[in-house]
Amino acid sequence: MNNRIVICSGGQLGEWALPYLKVGDLFIGADSGARFLVEHGIRPDIAIGDFDSVTPEQLGRIRESSGRTIECDPIDKNFTDTEMAFRLALDLKPASILLLGALGTRFDHSLANVHLLALADANGIQATIVDETNRITAISKDSMIERHDHPQVSLLPLTSAVTGITLDGFQYPLHDATLQIGQSLGISNVLLGNTGTIRVKEGRLLVIQSRD
Repeated sequence: MNNRIVICSGGQLGEWALPYLKVGDLFIGADSGARFLVEHGIRPDIAIGDFDSVTPEQLGRIRESSGRTIECDPIDKNFTDTEMAFRLALDLKPASILLLGALGTRFDHSLANVHLLALADANGIQATIVDETNRITAISKDSMIERHDHPQVSLLPLTSAVTGITLDGFQYPLHDATLQIGQSLGISNVLLGNTGTIRVKEGRLLVIQSRD
């Protein structure tokens, strides 16, 4: 079992992402995310995608620099490059998955990538999307949340309703509350210390930690 898999996707990436790339991680580069890794001297263990966002010369360098390259047709495929990388990561059964470059200017792709967190949660694997100002994960059981320099915490249901939500260590506590799709009750709470606890009885909750 790999301890952690880091997926670099083709959304917004920058120097902020480099501290998240740790020795011992297994690196998967999805399309231009593989280029990002190679350009920063990091060898992708696996590069995957249709590679329509890189030049032929860049693709050649990705092939040479990666442990394994999986290429697919840009039209005849059922999943986005990020989802292909994510499902491959799930098959490897890591302890956790970190997604970098999963958010960007394409809201449809960003939202689809956020929904992948539910797939990981359903498989019992912790997955987190990180960008320059946000950390996003999905939970369906009692969980401790660490601050990570992200004091603001918003809760949104990923199922039609999430019941039995109880918060400890937050500025605005909830006790046995229910959040339904379309409600903003869970937006912009604040951690009082370094950790807080979220208890959930039923449903799946999106936890978005952010900083201004």
